[in-house]
Parts: sequence; C-alpha cells; structure tokens
Amino acid sequence: MALRGLRPWAGVLAAVAIVAAAVLAARGTGAADQKPGGSAATRAATHSPAAGRRSRFARVALAVPQGNAGGAFSSRHALTLPRGWRAEVWARVGGARFEAWTPQGDLLVSVPGAGQVWRLAPGAHPGNPPSMHLLVSGLSLPQGLAFDRLGGHEVLYVADTDQVDRYVWNGRSVGARTVIAGGLPTGGAHGLKEVAIGRDHTVYVDIGSATNADPPAATRPPRAAVLAYSSQGGHMRVVATGVRNGDGLSVAPDGTLWTAVNQRDQIAYPFHRAYGGEANAFGRVFQGYLNDHPPDEVARLTPGRNLGWPFCNPDPDLRPGRAGSLTSYANMPFDADPQVNPGGRRLRCAKLPRIQRGIPAHSAPLGFHFLHHSKLPKRWAGGALLAVHGSWDREPPRPPAVLWLPWESRARTLGPAVTLVGGFQNRDGSRWGRPADAVVGPDGALYVSDDTAGAIYRIVP
Repeated sequence: MALRGLRPWAGVLAAVAIVAAAVLAARGTGAADQKPGGSAATRAATHSPAAGRRSRFARVALAVPQGNAGGAFSSRHALTLPRGWRAEVWARVGGARFEAWTPQGDLLVSVPGAGQVWRLAPGAHPGNPPSMHLLVSGLSLPQGLAFDRLGGHEVLYVADTDQVDRYVWNGRSVGARTVIAGGLPTGGAHGLKEVAIGRDHTVYVDIGSATNADPPAATRPPRAAVLAYSSQGGHMRVVATGVRNGDGLSVAPDGTLWTAVNQRDQIAYPFHRAYGGEANAFGRVFQGYLNDHPPDEVARLTPGRNLGWPFCNPDPDLRPGRAGSLTSYANMPFDADPQVNPGGRRLRCAKLPRIQRGIPAHSAPLGFHFLHHSKLPKRWAGGALLAVHGSWDREPPRPPAVLWLPWESRARTLGPAVTLVGGFQNRDGSRWGRPADAVVGPDGALYVSDDTAGAIYRIVP
C-alpha cells in the first residue's frame, strides 16, 4: 500500500532496492559500499575523496626545492590532499620503493633496480633536505624492510628476491648478516618480496606467482604464498596459499597478519549468459568487464587460508555478471575462473572464506601499513595506509594514489578505502608519478616513495 500513487516503474525500483539491501546485509556491509559497477561512482569509492567529503580535500601545489628539480619535476604538479595539508619533494631517490624508519629516526628506502638500500637522515629542522647514505649494496632485487628487537638488540630485515637477510643494526649502519630464509623462488613475474614481523618475532615473507593466471608448479618453497620463518631462520611453514602477488604485508592492531594482493589481469567473463552483445559470453574477454574485475584484495591471513588464485576470483557485484550492478567491496564471495577452473572442477569457490575488503580492480596495491595510533591527525591516526600503483590494462586507467582504510575495531576488519593522496595521473591517463609506499614519520608527516618520479614526498598535515 505504501507504493500507491507512484509511477509504474517506481515499484520496480523499490523492489530492486529491497533486494540490494538484503544482499548487502547478507554480506555484512553498508550503504557506503554501494556504487554502480563500472561507473565514475565506483572509481570514487577509493580513488577520489569519498562523496560528502569533497570539501575536506583540495588540490595543493607540490613544492620542489631547487636542488630537487629536474626530470619529472621540470614542470609543475599538484596533489589532492586533505584541506590544509602541504607537500614537497623531500628527496630524490631513483627507483625508490619500500620504506622503514630506523629506531633513531632515519628513513630507509629500498631501490630494487640498483640492488641497494639507502639511509636518509633528516636535517636539523623538519623539512630540511636529508643527507643520503648508501646503507647496503650488491643485492639482487631488495624491496621489503622491517625492524625488530631481539635479545636486547635492534635488527634490520631486508627481503631480497631470493632470500631474507637479517642485519645487526648499529644505529647508522649494518653489522653482521644472517640469512633467515634462503633459496626463495625467483624468475617470471612478481619476483619482488615483502617482509613483516609478528609480535612473537615470526618473520613473514610473500612469494608472488610466476604468472598472471596459470596454476603454479609444485615448488619448495611454494609460489603464490605467504611463508613464515622463525626469528633464528629456517622452520619454514606455509601460512596462506592462492596469494597471487601479496606485496603488501602488515600486522594489524589485534596482532593478526594481513596482505594486500594484486589480483589477475585479462579476466574472462565467468557466466553462461548474455553480455557485451554475445548470447553466451562465457570465457570471452570484454574490456568493459575486466575494467572492474576482479577487485584487488586486502585479507586477513589465518593459518592455512587459501585466497583462491588462480582458480577463484573475488566478485564485488551484488548482481554478478550484470552490467551496471551495484557493488560491495566488503565480505566478497568468489566466482570460478572460466579459464582454469570452469564449473569449479579444480576448486569449489563457495567453500573459501570471503575476502574481508576489496579495492577496485587494477589498483595494484604495494606498500601497506597499519598505523597503530600514529602521529597523523586524529581522523587519520588509526587504520591503514595503502599505496596503489595504478593499472596498465584498464580503460580508462586506474590512477595511482595513497589510500587510507579505517580500522573497525569491533569487527576487527578494515572499512572502505578513501584516497588520502591523489593527483599523480594526468587527464589523458598518463602518469607523472606512481606511489610505491607511504609511512608516517616521527615528526607526524607522511613520507611517500615514488619509483616512477624517483622521489620521496614529505606531506605535512
């Protein structure tokens, strides 16, 4: 009776809304996640300031000190930041990748392409250019960096492409090296590795897949997995499988291990129904579908968990396979991959635990850090930071950015992502920069590495 007097199609819309709300409730998410799939609204869910918050963000000119000009900074650029924040090119480090702060307040930066790790010592006053010191050289492809304290001494872990090394930390330099995890698989795609340290000093390392979507060969240690080693080395165990490229590893406030995963490219349409002008589109690749499928993942890693790759792909659509479907990036179920797991013959996807949090497809997440009550302003002090590199196979391209995800303590999970730092992509889809990592400094500023522009940005609230 409540629909009486409405236009004929209004009842249909109301019914659709009721169904969508029911599905959202079943998936444990709220209206904030509802965005039309494949539209500008979906992109706004993570890669521009969230609706209703636009007044809190502004375009801010990127300051470039004279000594840091040239290259990507031969022309002017601006970043999208929370209103009142400012940004500068703090240092030039070609190929800068992952970062870690030393106990003494220096910033370490890995440069995989040069096989190096650099130490950047801040100047006497905040914002002064740092002095740069080569810390470690002669490595293969170092990326992940992490500190821990063992037996009363600080130690530094460096994740190279074929092993994880632990160095005695001398305050400004490294001492004796111990190989904690050797013989890690290399070659093919996704050879860079990340390292994270658990509360019990367990050493975690991600091993990316060798391919986009081919079932991995049986190796020891396995690929497409996250492994754990004892703090003294060895005693390897497999924590999780089906992790295509989990470059982001971080420990949450409750002590659980999380990963941010680059999902597959060139996905085929997984349903036996009409799509893209085809009566039965199953197994066909459509640009319109792969633009938003499969979403990248942020997931809690419980022992023995399988994230599905390459047999099962997470699906954000509330009406799977329907163009323009509403989407939810929380508690995402899986579809069987039509190319390597048609009909679920290799793996029954419904049996897999759902993905806690997704971000739009082809975001390409890299550096990932829980904040643990950082010195950022109160609104941003908790949650997690996630640097996303942007897409290569999407039309239009997914832009690079630094995302912020709130930590929902009661549910022990992450909420919808918001773009904290944007503006690296030009209107024509080209990029002048691509964030690789973002960490909060002891001064309360945000330090963002950019491996494309070859820079470290200091972003001051």
